[in-house]
Amino acid sequence: MLKGKHLIDLEEFSLDEIREILDLSKEIIINPERYSDVCKGKVLATLFYEPSTRTRFSFEVAMLRLGGSIIGFSDPNGSSVSKGESIADTIRTIACYADLAVMRHPKEGAPKLASKYSTIPLVNAGDGGHHHPTQTLTDLLTINSLKGKLSSHTVAVCGDLKFGRTVHSLVKAMNKYENTKFIFISPPELKIPEYIKDEIDSNSYIETTNLEEVIDDIDILYMTRVQKERFFNEEDYLRLKDSYVLTKQKIEKSKKDMIIMHPLPRVNEIATEVDEDSKSVYFDQAKFGMFVRMALIIKLLGVEIDA
Repeated sequence: MLKGKHLIDLEEFSLDEIREILDLSKEIIINPERYSDVCKGKVLATLFYEPSTRTRFSFEVAMLRLGGSIIGFSDPNGSSVSKGESIADTIRTIACYADLAVMRHPKEGAPKLASKYSTIPLVNAGDGGHHHPTQTLTDLLTINSLKGKLSSHTVAVCGDLKFGRTVHSLVKAMNKYENTKFIFISPPELKIPEYIKDEIDSNSYIETTNLEEVIDDIDILYMTRVQKERFFNEEDYLRLKDSYVLTKQKIEKSKKDMIIMHPLPRVNEIATEVDEDSKSVYFDQAKFGMFVRMALIIKLLGVEIDA
């Protein structure tokens, strides 16, 4: 069903297709040895025009664990991009050598443009403040695995909701599941964009600037950093960067089964003392990212798994 498809925006995938990826992810978690050689002879190209740790490494490790190989760059200055090569020509060239490409780019829409010229499946690994679909798949797998379902949750997203591409993608994805409620927590300057709110029922969300006032209503708390690289004015960044700092004291009144997620990297928004709390699952979340990307690679390449 997914063989040969691009993944630019998770909205382009049906709930059945998302379920297919999550189900395979769970199978890989249970029996990773079964999948250790299924991509032998396949090549993944990682095209990162913007810094990344978890996304790039998890894609590369995912392909290696499947028995495949990797080419690519983590700094465009080390490629012909530095000579002025267009995105269209870069992806046309890469498609001559690789079976699947993953692209992160600071400009919104760049992976979408590249997909129009790509003859191999292309995955958007983040484009500006726009989309981050594989992080959202990671988040869905985390929620489904730890909470047992994807419906009937109150999801609070806190921090930079204006530029946070992970937030935008997650809200749009979780909105597809029944009885999902949202709490948007941010300073006024970093409110979630109107176009995201326009896509969800006005009765399904509230907006607030105060995390502590709503902490006892939350099933899933999704923290985000204030992203310095998205600001044009450093004064604004410095004024807003520590708007929300999660401490053990602040989560004392939260539900016993609340989980705390974060796409990482963390800066100051979660105190390290919170790491010891069983509600904190952000490092588990990072590991789930590897498994979900293994499943995605298998599905996009159309790899057949022997029974």
